[in-house]
Amino acid sequence: MTDANRTWAGTSLSDRRARRRRQLLDAGLDLLGTPEGPAVSVRAVCRSAGLTERYFYESFTDRDEFVVAAYDHVVTLAHRTLVDAVSLAGRDPSRRAEAAVSAFVTLILDDPRQGRVLLLAPLAEEPLRRIGAQRLPVFADLVREQLSDRLDEGDRAMTATALVGGLANVFASYLGGTLDVTRERLTAHCVRLVLAAEGLHS
Repeated sequence: MTDANRTWAGTSLSDRRARRRRQLLDAGLDLLGTPEGPAVSVRAVCRSAGLTERYFYESFTDRDEFVVAAYDHVVTLAHRTLVDAVSLAGRDPSRRAEAAVSAFVTLILDDPRQGRVLLLAPLAEEPLRRIGAQRLPVFADLVREQLSDRLDEGDRAMTATALVGGLANVFASYLGGTLDVTRERLTAHCVRLVLAAEGLHS
């Protein structure tokens, strides 16, 4: 039996490590997603997670690697949320647009920490500035796949990139408090933007 599989109190070492990593990432969500802006240090993360620094360095080389991991955790969640919403909405473009926007709004507003990590933290955290730009095409590709094939590939790519960038700025402004509208109006407006990109709304 390997050390990773050796059990203690009914759980293996690898399971305990995974649990500690999740605790740290949960703490990262709290600290990166504060309304006041990111406040991440190794000490603060460990204190929030209830773990010692030894366990921090068990999973992460340094603070910057941790910040990127916490950010990527939310990116993965957001992408999966959008993929699931679109796949369950059927083939109708209007339903797909409404489902995707509603799911994303729920993700970032029901737990605003997630929205702040995804959209605001890259503006304040140096390790995320380059990473954030690298992750954007993942969402643009998803949008591009939903656009009408009446557009050629170049137009679809440009439209998807512009749409993702525009929507990200709208949501970031809302989360940052500079856009004072209701959640319902925010959702309806963003759905109209998506449908306009499809040429389905004037």
